[in-house]
Amino acid sequence: MAESERRSPPDSSEDILPATQNFIIPKKEIHTVPDMGKWKRSQAYADYIGFILTLNEGVKGKKLSVEYRVSEAIEKLVALLNTLDRWIDETPPVDQPSRFGNKAYRTWYAKLDEEAENLVATVVPTHLAAAVPEVAVYLKESVGNSTRIDYGTGHEAAFAAFLCCLCKIGVLRVDDQIAIVFKVFNRYLEVMRKLQKTYRMEPAGSQGVWGLDDFQFLPFIWGSSQLIDHPNLEPRHFVDEKAVNENHKDYMFLECILFITEMKTGPFAEHSNQLWNISAVPSWSKVNQGLIRMYKAECLEKFPVIQHFKFGSLLPIHPVT
Repeated sequence: MAESERRSPPDSSEDILPATQNFIIPKKEIHTVPDMGKWKRSQAYADYIGFILTLNEGVKGKKLSVEYRVSEAIEKLVALLNTLDRWIDETPPVDQPSRFGNKAYRTWYAKLDEEAENLVATVVPTHLAAAVPEVAVYLKESVGNSTRIDYGTGHEAAFAAFLCCLCKIGVLRVDDQIAIVFKVFNRYLEVMRKLQKTYRMEPAGSQGVWGLDDFQFLPFIWGSSQLIDHPNLEPRHFVDEKAVNENHKDYMFLECILFITEMKTGPFAEHSNQLWNISAVPSWSKVNQGLIRMYKAECLEKFPVIQHFKFGSLLPIHPVT
């Protein structure tokens, strides 16, 4: 990766926020395919990809079970996600003729829509209360679409943007890096998998067997980074059931593989062709680099994904300064 792309999250709110920061409600700015140039030149794109790559570096070679600092903000974010999980239990699927897209999801989503700012206010200190409405938009965007009852990598990107915004206002700090991925993002993944299973959500913009995964992308990037220089596990091992069963609790990548094999039937090479191909790559660092390139090309540079991305004062559309 180019050095210019490796940016650390700010150390504290003083580093990044001018005294007169005007928070705004984020809105869509990418309306047509030619607008994609604006996105790729934007401060938002530079900050977003910088955030993803900083975390990628932070978890390199580390197991999920490694010891790391857990700040109060991290604990509060996990509590927020636990609340979303509890609401799923309180909102069972309804009987309906259609097998997919259970309408009870809309009831669950309506509760989040109503409570999002209150939830975010539990994480953000009172002197930063003005940021809550802006940051809460990304949380609401991160759990799927209530009209289509679908979920995809654009929703996942909104959650990463939510975490990036919390870094920009100083709620999360540099030494929270490992916990952001291992504790917060991992808990988010658990809740999303429960949503996808419970309400039989459709994959948004799925490429079927030609996509990496129906729902997620980031845990494959960060999960492959975790496995760099592993003494025993090589990319070829993730298609081996025994290796996955023995190691999935330590590695996000293998947890993702386990979830796919639970959700899909038939030979792995048929239902997950892209991943099958990746298992032939000789090293995890090559897998990691390839997945970052693929993420940019297949997610961040695709109009159907980015047309839904929202821009505010923290992730602005204006060109990189």
